[in-house]
Amino acid sequence: MKNVKNLNVRRMTIIGILGAISIVLGLTPLGFIPVGPTRATIMHIPVIIGAIVEGPIVGGIVGLIFGVFSIFQAITNPTPVSIVFYNPIVSVLPRVLIGITTYYTYNAIKKIGNKNTMIVLNLIWAAIIAYLSYGIYQNIINSDSILMILMNVLLIIIVLIVAYFTFSRVNSKSLDVIIATIVGTMTNTVGVLSLIYILYAERFVAGLGLDISTARSTIFGIAITNGIPETIIAIIIVMSVVGALKFREKE
Repeated sequence: MKNVKNLNVRRMTIIGILGAISIVLGLTPLGFIPVGPTRATIMHIPVIIGAIVEGPIVGGIVGLIFGVFSIFQAITNPTPVSIVFYNPIVSVLPRVLIGITTYYTYNAIKKIGNKNTMIVLNLIWAAIIAYLSYGIYQNIINSDSILMILMNVLLIIIVLIVAYFTFSRVNSKSLDVIIATIVGTMTNTVGVLSLIYILYAERFVAGLGLDISTARSTIFGIAITNGIPETIIAIIIVMSVVGALKFREKE
């Protein structure tokens, strides 16, 4: 109830600004940044910032704007796979949840202390590297193209660089922002693709022009190859923006 009462002019202004930024990112190439072999979307980042700075209500509403715009974009600028985004369960629900999971992760991590926070972050990086390493193993035994192997190797290198940066250069008090950003990004990527897999797996893969028998590996492959670059870009941008906002509040 406190968050609802505090939905004042300032918060409504922030919702409007962040929602507009999400829409602009979706309408322009600014919303997609080349990272290694893939393009990382940053359209979910305003949702994460809103949740960390102003709470779950603001984050959830910005996520709602993001999700509704996804439906609009799918209708006005259709692609062979746009049909899956006509369903608000796929296009809206995960985007609203970004604000909720981000905020409550941020709050929870702040309370567990720096030592335990480092343990959580270590486990996240280890899990990502283990998954990518398993992907390389699968690429080799399945005789996949060298490009697929190199892509996973490159992603492991990027993860190691970012992990090193967070351990050696980032203030420990910023780890709550980093982990919340990771969770928020994964809520978007994994949430959307998991629902696509559950509801539209074969239709989605067929729309991509691929063999429907590879639906599972295709969708989960997209989750990894897109999710990791998106997480890395999100950490950089969210850390910069939230850090600047907190610095201004102290002045």
